[in-house]
Amino acid sequence: MKSSRKALGSQHNLTAYTFLLPWLIGFFCLTLGPMLGSLYLSLTKYNLLTPPEWIGFANYMEIFKEDDTFRNSLWLTIKYVFISVPLRLAFALLVAMVLNKGIRGLGIYRTVYYIPSLLGGSVAIAIVWRQIFDGNGLVNQFLSWFGIQGPSWISHPDYIVHTIITLSVWQFGSAMVIFLAGLKQVPADLYEAAQVDGAGKARQFFRITLPMLSPVIFFNLVMSIINSFQAFTPAFVIGDGRGGPLDATMFYTLYLYMKGFSFFDMGYASALAWIMLLIIGIFTGIIFLTSKYWVFYGDSKEGR
Repeated sequence: MKSSRKALGSQHNLTAYTFLLPWLIGFFCLTLGPMLGSLYLSLTKYNLLTPPEWIGFANYMEIFKEDDTFRNSLWLTIKYVFISVPLRLAFALLVAMVLNKGIRGLGIYRTVYYIPSLLGGSVAIAIVWRQIFDGNGLVNQFLSWFGIQGPSWISHPDYIVHTIITLSVWQFGSAMVIFLAGLKQVPADLYEAAQVDGAGKARQFFRITLPMLSPVIFFNLVMSIINSFQAFTPAFVIGDGRGGPLDATMFYTLYLYMKGFSFFDMGYASALAWIMLLIIGIFTGIIFLTSKYWVFYGDSKEGR
């Protein structure tokens, strides 16, 4: 009996691993393998034309000690993350609360607001955005109706980053859908009890809506930060592809791309990629560590 059960268990395990095999092959061949290869290349001098030359941590030492462009691109990316992520989540929550009122045609509105998230990261949308904010684009044409001479939003270093941030905020659809799903899980009797106690809309929002949505906010915040640190297409297309004007669009990923595919310094680019992974991990870890103070689950008054 035991041997038959053992054979049956082995057969079930074999079946499970068979179904997992495509994912395991993809993970080891397309994720783990390239990551380990990139880690090795980050410790070498490699220009794609000659075999990698082992140089140890020389790439990392040069990045932290001598590379001013690295520091500028990192600061620009952090600035972009800290501005775009809160704005995107705020707009997403605002629209989700409006759509949660049970308006007619909710599915249509939800689809319309979600479309920018599907298209916003594409090259075509970045090109359209560039045309809209050009010196003779739609934005300046609209301002001219009121006698206002708008600047060239994509040619001036003080404005182009805000143009890219605007594009990022416009892509709030995915976070909005998740917020909307979270709002529908908030018990209606909580709001009814709050109204009986005389709580206004603002108090209900801060005392009921935000605490009940805190796990959803936590998820959206983590995903938005990770995605924002990897922003590349808008900076490459809306700018001149080289970080201009005056390095105003030299995002971290764009600098990494230029090092690897413009200057063919793959070892240096691999080191930049691993530093970015570490930076994203630090920011994500901080959010996880602090979540116990502001993320609430169910009826618990304590955090995680």
